[in-house]
Amino acid sequence: MDLFFIFPTISTSFIVLSAVLVAIGWILIIKGHRDAHKKVMIGAAVSALVFFIIYTSRTIFIGNTEWGGPEDLQVYYQIFLISHIILATVAAVFGITTLTLGFKAKFAKHRKWGKVTAIMWFFTAITGVMVYLLLYILYPGGHTIPMWKVILGI
Repeated sequence: MDLFFIFPTISTSFIVLSAVLVAIGWILIIKGHRDAHKKVMIGAAVSALVFFIIYTSRTIFIGNTEWGGPEDLQVYYQIFLISHIILATVAAVFGITTLTLGFKAKFAKHRKWGKVTAIMWFFTAITGVMVYLLLYILYPGGHTIPMWKVILGI
């Protein structure tokens, strides 16, 4: 297993872990276990942050993997990828907002935001796994170029 495969595998594992922890946290709060809910949701946020750090580091230093599948499917993959990126970005903003509301003890708003955020996060995790499967399992990954080389024109 090389760097082009190991980092995406690790980062995808963290986003899946984050979604699993969100699901557990949701169950805990339904059962009235507020302290356990808080701890698990912080764990979910940390897992998402670890994903983001690995993903951005890989993008900067190794590069992003280009589509390696059939050319006639590339446009569909690009549309799917762009949708995933938009969803992930919105879900991250919602996640930060939901956490902030919880830490500020604004529980009515936290509860409303939390339901929407959790559902978005589940879709983000599922579509993220699908991107991973398309780039690294179903089709061979394409070429990668580190962002810093692209920026500097090297």
